Amino acid sequence: MAEGVLSPGVNLEAFSQAIGAIQALRSSVTRVFDCLKDGMRNKETLEGREKGFVAAFQESLHSVSRDLGELERLSNLVGKPSENHPLHNSGLLSLDPVQDKTPLYSQLLQAYKWSNKLQYHAGLASGLLNQQSLKRSANQMGVSAKRRPKAQPTTLVLPPQYVDDVINRIDRMFPEMSIQLSRPNGTSAMLLVTLGKVLKVIVVMRSLFIDRTIVKGYNENVYTEDGKLDIWSKSNYQVFQKVTDHATTALLHYQLPQMPDVVVRSFMTWLRSYIKLFQAPCQRCGKFLQDGLPPTWRDFRTLEAFHDTCRQ
Repeated sequence: MAEGVLSPGVNLEAFSQAIGAIQALRSSVTRVFDCLKDGMRNKETLEGREKGFVAAFQESLHSVSRDLGELERLSNLVGKPSENHPLHNSGLLSLDPVQDKTPLYSQLLQAYKWSNKLQYHAGLASGLLNQQSLKRSANQMGVSAKRRPKAQPTTLVLPPQYVDDVINRIDRMFPEMSIQLSRPNGTSAMLLVTLGKVLKVIVVMRSLFIDRTIVKGYNENVYTEDGKLDIWSKSNYQVFQKVTDHATTALLHYQLPQMPDVVVRSFMTWLRSYIKLFQAPCQRCGKFLQDGLPPTWRDFRTLEAFHDTCRQ
């Protein structure tokens, strides 16, 4: 049989032989299971039955291995089909075996890819241009500089002294909460908040914006071997892991970029409500424990305690 082309890159003869190899492999596997199903039979002595079974089983496995190797060899000869793009009926052009004389399909694929790239970059350019105020008119050109709106000051970068003053004021607001501020890596602040003898919280800040919080038990170690605050390890207790998840949710709730000091003070007020983590009952079910855990959720407005399932 002469070598044909089913589609660009596919060997028709190898493809036909591969189908036969699959059928042979299925027959070999069937003989293996038949051998296991029949077991040791048709022999008078136990030793003869065992030898006959082992010989038949080995022969079946060798057949499977031989057919599988043949199938792998043929699969490498089959080749890969051409790229499939949603070009509708134009895909029929790929069936033309004379690609060197009429390369319409390959050229169409190239044009399709360039069209997609052009559309993508045009969308990006449109988004960037819409962000810029490039619209000009005669009226706008005559507006004086005094009437132009002033640029709003950014609060992303604040002086370290201002951050220290805000943290010190918050520390004085709550006697049962102590806050230790450190800057091990430049100007970014890290807080170690100790709430009574209940828990400790590691707060990672960027200026006055809180990036990350880790809640651990009062007796847990919060430092690494080199003496720095451990901002990656979780608590060993499930109750404080729950409180860590709730604290992350609180960071998303208390958002006011124009007044970051208010956000930090609100978050610390919410965190202070955990001073009675193991003493306050759930406000919905009235129980102290549910599934072995105390009420770990605190309402953002009322600061009332709820179990994680009772708050919904």
